[in-house]
Amino acid sequence: MARGQQKLQSQAKAQKKADGQKKGHNLHEQKKAAAKALVHSCPVCKAQMPDPKTFKQHFENKHPKETLPEGLKDV
Repeated sequence: MARGQQKLQSQAKAQKKADGQKKGHNLHEQKKAAAKALVHSCPVCKAQMPDPKTFKQHFENKHPKETLPEGLKDV
């Protein structure tokens, strides 16, 4: 009966490993989607932002001496 118990333990371990790999793959897809959502790029420091409002706030706070880009003046 010892071999039966080892078999069950081995199967459980393999299943746990397979589940972990699936979660890691999903995480990779989430990172890809997050990177795709970063549309706006700061011309000064090359930081990426998801929307114009955040981009304008970043530019005003991090680069106060620089002139505001044309696309951000009306936001």
